[in-house]
Amino acid sequence: MDLELADRAFLITGGTDGLGLALAETLLGEGARVAVCGRDPQRLDTARATLGERSLVVAADVTREHEFDAFIDQALTTFGRLDGAVNNAGRVAASAVATSSDAQWREDYELKVIAALHLSRRVLPALATTRGSILNVLAISARAPQAGSTPTAASRAAGLALTKSLAQEAGPLGVRANALLIGLIESGQWVRRAKEAGVALDDFYASLVQRSSIPLGRLGTAREFADVAAFLLSPRASYVTGVGISVDGGLSPVI
Repeated sequence: MDLELADRAFLITGGTDGLGLALAETLLGEGARVAVCGRDPQRLDTARATLGERSLVVAADVTREHEFDAFIDQALTTFGRLDGAVNNAGRVAASAVATSSDAQWREDYELKVIAALHLSRRVLPALATTRGSILNVLAISARAPQAGSTPTAASRAAGLALTKSLAQEAGPLGVRANALLIGLIESGQWVRRAKEAGVALDDFYASLVQRSSIPLGRLGTAREFADVAAFLLSPRASYVTGVGISVDGGLSPVI
């Protein structure tokens, strides 16, 4: 399927590693141009080497407004247009409600909700010109939070509400807004945990799958996430807005 992405331009926060980097590579493979941001110098260097000349890789912290705005402005100036924005910056923050601190909740909300809101507000005029789209990368805990999953579960639930509200408001402008809710996907965090535990990665993954009872019997891959994300960002999904799609191997107990 031709996703009709040639020469279109996209912006991805948290795009120098993991899911964000995989999506950037997929979009580039479809002929698009991509701007990504991140904070870690080593990951920034890796992203520059991986993505090449059709990309813009910028050091920026999305919780620092001046850095974030500079990144957004640079992307708009460099590409002269914007066809999609992906709110992907985030990290796991899981603790019990009774023992977590107010500061933990504020920091998580700033990173996962306020940053997504800020980017969405900033790029709406550009996206209205191209009839583009916004994609919020969330987690299945947004719909089915478990004990010890906050503040991430609460922030992701807010992100889901933001997605639906934004779809209603931006629809008349021709702009779509959707969310991807991810489950257990192969990533660097699992590689690090397996190494810390002194366990072979394949054995670690097998144990994780067994404990989690994933119906498909395996973890997902970053490429599988990126394929779904690229479709939702593309004109081929032009009548899809205001939805949250789970990429989780059937793990979530709710639809």
